[in-house]
Amino acid sequence: MAVPYAVILTGGKQYKVSAGDILNVELLKAEEGEEVTFEKVYDIGGGAAPQVTAKVLESGKGRKITVYTYKPKKGSQRKMGHRQPYTRVQITAV
Repeated sequence: MAVPYAVILTGGKQYKVSAGDILNVELLKAEEGEEVTFEKVYDIGGGAAPQVTAKVLESGKGRKITVYTYKPKKGSQRKMGHRQPYTRVQITAV
């Protein structure tokens, strides 16, 4: 028997998830310990109902990346840093 899975869309990205998976998604407006439901479910394997719920584990920021822009022959340059916020969720039911 195949393990039920679903393809969900959140934050403009698609994730293939099954029950028990832990993943980082774009920042959600939810507190720690709160249950969230993903409405946009694209594909279900294993004949399950099209509903995915998850528990919010934590919210935080990713590691810092450096962004450097410049315009050649103009003497214009700029160096910036960025840390992308995320929400770590654990899929409870598919």
